[in-house]
Amino acid sequence: MDWRNIAEDISEWIGQYANKNGIEALVVGVSGGVDSAVTSTLSAMTGINTIVLNMPIHQDRGQFDLSDHHIEWLKSKWGNVSGKVLDLSSTYDEFCSEMGGMSELSRANSRARLRMTTLYAIAGSNNGIVVGTGNKVEDFGVGFFTKYGDGGVDISPIADLFKSEVFAIGKELGIAQEILDAAPTDGLWDDGRTDEEQMGASYDELEWAMKELGDPSGSEMSERELEVMRLYGDLHESNSHKMNPIPVFKLNPAFRD
Repeated sequence: MDWRNIAEDISEWIGQYANKNGIEALVVGVSGGVDSAVTSTLSAMTGINTIVLNMPIHQDRGQFDLSDHHIEWLKSKWGNVSGKVLDLSSTYDEFCSEMGGMSELSRANSRARLRMTTLYAIAGSNNGIVVGTGNKVEDFGVGFFTKYGDGGVDISPIADLFKSEVFAIGKELGIAQEILDAAPTDGLWDDGRTDEEQMGASYDELEWAMKELGDPSGSEMSERELEVMRLYGDLHESNSHKMNPIPVFKLNPAFRD
């Protein structure tokens, strides 16, 4: 697989969309993970003004440093890149204080939605769009994203790529090895839990399940494979409301006659 050509094709797709729609800026939030690192790099490659944001909310120092390191790397390679650190910790704290008793999950999702609001504020102020960083397993397999949080984007350049393919492109593009080696995490929890800990399976396993459902091999599955398949099915079903169109009540046309 020629990952360099695929990367260039995706970057060209981003640029064509932006140019067709009169977009002057691409806005990307970076988390210190491979998905946002690859997406921001593909955006930078377009030559269009690319604004890359590190938005810590009581962030683990390691995640913060990886995000910062990646922004500096982008700026050193592409003159069209600008980067900002916007610490949203105090804003988040005030929001939680005003809200009172929120569940742990609501607090976590509020972090993602606060970041989404920030990305759109920057995009709206620069005639820009928010570029999504979700991969195929997250966006269409198990729905592992926050509705109207990191799921609130204008375009999704890597949403048809499996996680393994994102890693392959990242390696080809020269993404920092520390980012490629970092355990995937959404960075929404105070205890720093990883994506695998939340979902109960690794991306490799979930990717296998997603492919197996699309093209079953017919071979007998191991106990772990059966467990992963069950996990995948449960996650897909429980998160289907994120991946399906919003239900709309359809008025009987006869009422308008």
